[in-house]
Amino acid sequence: MPLTPAPITTIEELQSLPGDGLRHELLDGVHVVSPAPRPAHQEVFGELFFALKMTLKRRVDVSVFASPADIILGPKTLVQPDIFIVARTGGQRIERWEDAGVPLLAIEILSPSTAARDRGVKRHIYQRAGVTEYWIVDLDARLVERWKPGDERPEIVTGTLSWSLPGGAGGVIDLGDVFGATASE
Repeated sequence: MPLTPAPITTIEELQSLPGDGLRHELLDGVHVVSPAPRPAHQEVFGELFFALKMTLKRRVDVSVFASPADIILGPKTLVQPDIFIVARTGGQRIERWEDAGVPLLAIEILSPSTAARDRGVKRHIYQRAGVTEYWIVDLDARLVERWKPGDERPEIVTGTLSWSLPGGAGGVIDLGDVFGATASE
């Protein structure tokens, strides 16, 4: 009878796994694995990442990143947001993920396999950790759910997404342009 591997319940165990090309997260002590995203996910990802990078390219107080990245938000919580913005203390580059701290903005683009988790446990994790804004990007509905730490319900954005973060970082994103890449799907 084959041995069943012990469940992964700590960040150290999760980080010791060999690379397999999948996204591994630890959500309040529960190990979850996500498959590669759909092409539509990646198109919208690219549009959002580019818009954020271009808006913030001259800023030395924040950095825009994409996963894979091991963002630790608690003793049994390691997340990998699709896109995220973190503060840079004193304009210093972030050299290790352990130094990134709590993101100012975390973005998850929904996939069929992750939608319930992104809207449920991950939203609660981000809110509890104090992420200033959490955007859930719904490809099918062509909208963004914007959550802040104390929100019981999201703000639903379908046209122009105006955003600002502590320290003055912010901008405007035309969601028509973002979702335009997936219009034929």
